[in-house]
Amino acid sequence: MSPYSISSAATAGHRPQALPRVNLAALAAALALLAVGTWYLGASVGTKQAALYLVGAALGATLYHSAFGFTSSWRVFIADGRGAGLRAQMLMLAVACALFFPALAGGTLFGAPVHGFVSPIGVSVVVGAFLFGTGMQLGGGCASGTLYTVGGGSTRMIVTLAGFVAGSLLGSAHLPWWSAQPHIAPVSLVKELGATGALALNLVVFAAIAGVTVLVERKRHGRLVTKPTSAVAGWPRWLHGPWPLVAGAVLLAGLNFATLALAGRPWGVTSAFALWGAKIAGGLGFDVASWPYWQAAGNKAALAAPISADITSVMDVGVIIGALATAALAGKFAPVWKLPLKSLFAAIVGGVLLGYGARLAFGCNIGAYFSGIASGSLHGWLWLVAAFAGNVLGTRLRPLFDLPVEREPRETAC
Repeated sequence: MSPYSISSAATAGHRPQALPRVNLAALAAALALLAVGTWYLGASVGTKQAALYLVGAALGATLYHSAFGFTSSWRVFIADGRGAGLRAQMLMLAVACALFFPALAGGTLFGAPVHGFVSPIGVSVVVGAFLFGTGMQLGGGCASGTLYTVGGGSTRMIVTLAGFVAGSLLGSAHLPWWSAQPHIAPVSLVKELGATGALALNLVVFAAIAGVTVLVERKRHGRLVTKPTSAVAGWPRWLHGPWPLVAGAVLLAGLNFATLALAGRPWGVTSAFALWGAKIAGGLGFDVASWPYWQAAGNKAALAAPISADITSVMDVGVIIGALATAALAGKFAPVWKLPLKSLFAAIVGGVLLGYGARLAFGCNIGAYFSGIASGSLHGWLWLVAAFAGNVLGTRLRPLFDLPVEREPRETAC
């Protein structure tokens, strides 16, 4: 059953169906957390930090209501050739590149300096992205998907998130060794080709990937498979969901651009998990501050500062709270605490692979794939290829843990 299924059946006269029953307690809690968090961050850190918290909440709401999943979209394409999710990702990337490239080429946005995520290309990216892709399917989510499904009430994803944090900490310990493996310097397509040339090249690749999904889907099904029309129509659909995938793609690109404008760099997710793990380990008496990763200037400062000062952490929390609010509006916040043992084990293993892989690959499906490609970084494309290969393996492994391999897109989780 869809998470947005309507509680009452349509009558013979095709009257509008009943709207989802809002979970008022969960909604009140989410709104209170948003209000208090915004006030606290504005008073203790600054208005930009408070604004980024709200952007994170908007991202969480968009991810949840549009069910914009990277993991499930890739799994459904691998298993059954349905490519709507992948085509939505290409649209998201196209809009993001059109917004990002001129600003990155100029180096400023609204008078403030901006920079993209441009990382080295090498063994660590290939291995890390492959591990991350495998972890996506075992853990049941990507980086953004883990956060928004936790906010939406998925207890299994809390386990995945815990593994994600542990894997990120382990990855930060091993990253210096992996970074020393064969690699080449970062390549920025914006710098090499200019904003116009880089955009043209990327648009051609996006169109080609979308075209391949169309060919595969038509070969498998004889036509492009369309989703049933939502039972919630008009303005209530924008309040209660679900939103069209196209709307989710455009909104995610716009919110990433808002992050660039406010933070001076794109949206990222997983560096916060490494920081959380280091804070916890430090509190338990481990000397993580002496690790080479945490001796780097930016990481050292983040480790010494409160979590509220870390942009990525603040936005991650915002994503969770925003998803909580939208799950409450959809009437679908109902945590289930009983988890099968095999599924629990897969969540732990998948989470560790996600965290470890993200550190090695200089990012996740957001920082390396979405924001990396939107930054013009060639490493983002290498990440996509290696992570997709990992998803193929992960999809094949899911039945071993009694995890389903869907033949159609899911409307919850990533």
